[in-house]
Order: sequence, then structure tokens, then C-alpha cells
Amino acid sequence: MSRSGRCDPSVFGRLDPRPRAVRPNRPRLWSLARVLVATTAGVLGGCATYHALPLARTADLAPRLGLLHATVQVLPSAGGSRHIDLSKPLSLDDIGVLAVLNDPALRSERGYLELARAGVLQASLLPNPTGHLTFEPLLSPGVSPSWSASLTENVGAILTYRTRLAAAHFALAQVNADLLWRAWQVAQQARVLALELYWGGRSLKLARRDLALLDREVRAVRAATRARMLALSVLAPLLMARASAAKFVATASLTELRGWQDLDALLGLEPSVRFALAAPALRPLPSTLKPWIADLPERRPDLVALRLGYRSADENVRTAIIGQFPAFVFGGQWDQDNTNTRNAGPTVAFGLPIFDRNQGQIAAARASRRLLHEQYQSRLDQAVGMAESLVVRIRQLHGDVARASRAARTAEMMAAAARKAYAADNLDQRSLADYESAALKSQIEANALRLSLAQARVALTVDLGLGLPRIGLAPPAHPRTL
Repeated sequence: MSRSGRCDPSVFGRLDPRPRAVRPNRPRLWSLARVLVATTAGVLGGCATYHALPLARTADLAPRLGLLHATVQVLPSAGGSRHIDLSKPLSLDDIGVLAVLNDPALRSERGYLELARAGVLQASLLPNPTGHLTFEPLLSPGVSPSWSASLTENVGAILTYRTRLAAAHFALAQVNADLLWRAWQVAQQARVLALELYWGGRSLKLARRDLALLDREVRAVRAATRARMLALSVLAPLLMARASAAKFVATASLTELRGWQDLDALLGLEPSVRFALAAPALRPLPSTLKPWIADLPERRPDLVALRLGYRSADENVRTAIIGQFPAFVFGGQWDQDNTNTRNAGPTVAFGLPIFDRNQGQIAAARASRRLLHEQYQSRLDQAVGMAESLVVRIRQLHGDVARASRAARTAEMMAAAARKAYAADNLDQRSLADYESAALKSQIEANALRLSLAQARVALTVDLGLGLPRIGLAPPAHPRTL
């Protein structure tokens, strides 16, 4: 078209075999190529690179207690950190903290936290725009080469961005709460093992003393029967008692060995490591437990984790409902044909919701939410029922321990009186052994009840989350009105 606005027909009929019409576009195409090269280099410069992570070929078990991680980070107001003195007998709390710091299984579960963080990162990213570029050079005489370019973006991913991100943040908080619950259980499991080793060790020492008394008595009776001073029938019940005591010692020794191996495994130690245990000192229980039971959903990390999982599933339901609307892709397109005619305009692509309206995803999301709803109610009912039953058990064990302690003191007083009578030649050796054996057995029974009471109190501590702060529901990074 000429400057006057009239069409010049010679323009359409002019065919020049020399590529003079292409020359004006060369600088523009060269600039476009340089832009593409620079963009590609910038994108590749920000890409992740591969780094090898070789697997270990040897076990990572500490051969002695001093090699364990023994420093725990606490709040700055409490000093910033606390170091456990491993040269002294370890208390129950120290053993629980060491188990949290060094348990190999707990260390491996921390990887789930990194996976959840990666999920949050993935949910926070929008899909990349899709670009399309074509270039068709002239293979026969023409005015200019043709090219086309388009840039589109999936609008549906933008519509579900907030719900997907909220679901990922709730899932991350759920994994964090689950990890806290697992650490709490590991700490209490280590404390229970330490209790069993302490009271079991004391009972084992008493049982070995009882076995030594019976061995001495068996030797004395055998000597008397060989001298025809006692009938052979006197030896039979004594041998039965000795066999029973030997069986108890063997069983207690095996139980102690297994307990040490389990505790070493929790602490990341080799199975042969042994260390001193301090006398157990349990914290007093609250005078009334009703407020603690009522506050369970805010304190127990596993219940909080289920609530967070429910919130995440609820956001997934919202995402699935939004996803039932047709897929919508919006962008722009630019092109030039070989007559040097250029066009530009928007481009839109959308799906027709005829067969799939995201019904499957909606049903699956609702089913997952319903499952978590029922799991939470079941776990809450179980926690409350367990707490109430433990309260009754502890009350009964308190009375049993008091009665057993009184019986043990009475038996020890009778044994002391028997020793005085034996020293005054008013009691024979066989009767003295019976009194001493009865005193040792009563102490063993009292220790067993003390262990049962301590185990029940630790179980109640676990069930009620005593010592744990209120957790509550963590809001997503981008709060929204639900």
C-alpha cells in the first residue's frame, strides 16, 4: 500500500530471486537468537546439579557411651543448650533424651520431614508457561520467511494454588507432629527399659542370694544324709526349691540381657555396652487428671497430627471441587507469513466437561477426609479410655506396693530375729535358711510391684502427654478463611 492509501499491484507481482527481502530481517532474527541463547544459559545456570550420596558400608554403632550425642538444644531463656554428663549414673530423663538424640530409627524418620518440605516447595510453584516457536525459511522465491510464536499458561493451576499450598503446609505440620510423637514414644520406651533394668537388676541380685542360700543348705543336708543324721526324704523338697530358684535366676538373667540389648539399640550403642543407672525418680502425677484428659486433643502430638491431616484432606477436597471446572489455558500468539503479513491475538484452550468432571478425584478426596475423621475419633476414644484405666490401675498398684513393702519389712525383721536365734544356738540352719529365703522372695515380689507401678505411671505420662506443651493447629503459610 502506498503512502496515499492506494494499493500498488506491482508489489504482489514483483518476484526477485535475490534474497533482498530477507536481508532486513537478519538483524532482527540475530537479536532473537541472542535472546534465546542468553535465556537458555540463564535457565541452565539455575538448574540443580547431581551430587552422589554413597551408602555406608559399616554400621554406625557407638562402642562406648562417651561417643553418643549428649547435647540438646533448648530455649535461649533456659540457657540455649544442656549437656548430659555421661560419666555419672544416668537418670530416667537423661536416658530418654539420649534416646531421642541417638536412636537410629528416629534419625531415619526425619527424612519424612524433608519430603514434606519438598511437597510444600512443589505446591508453591506454578506450572511454567508453555512457549511455541516455529520458523520456516524461504525455499522458493518469496517476500520473507514465515514464523509463529505463542505463549500460554494453565489458568486452572492458578485457581487451585491457594488450596494446594494450604494442604501442603498442613501436611508438613502433620509430619512434624508425627515426628514429635515418635520421639516422645522413643524417650518413654527408653525410660521403661531403664526402669526394668534397675528393678530387674535388684531382683536378680536378691534371687542369686536366695540361690546361694539354697546351695549352701543343699550341701549341708546332703552331708547330713550321708552321715545318716537326716532322712533322704528331707532333701527332695529342698532340691525342688533350688531348681525353682535356679530357673528364676536364669530367666531373669536372660531378661536383663535382652533389656540391655534393647536399650543399647535405642541409644545407637553396640549390644555389649553397659553403664550405670541412677535410682528411678518419677515426677509426681497431677492431683486431678480430668483437665489433662479434656486437653488431650491439644497436647498429644498424634491427635494433633490427625487433626492436621484432616485439615490437609479438607483442602484437597476443595482442590478437587475446583478441579471439576473445565481446564482453561490462556495465552497469546504472534505470527508472520511469507508475504510479510503479521498477526497477533489471544489464544484460549479449554476442556469440555462431558465425560470427566473430576468426579473420581472428588470422591477419593472425600473418602480420605472421612477416613481421617474416623481415625481421629477412634484414637481419641482409645486415648481417653486408656488414661482412665491407667488411673484405676495406678490406684490399685499403690495399695499393692504398700502391702508388699510392709510384708517385705516384716519378713526381713523375722529373718534378722532368726539370725540372732541361730547365733544363740536356738535355731537350726535349715530354719534359718527358710526365714532368709522367705525375706528375699518377699523383697523380689515388692520390687516387681514397684516396677509395675512405675511402668503404669510412665504409660500414663505417654498417654496424657504430660510434659509436652500445647501444640494446636498450625495455620498455613498463606492463611485463608475456611
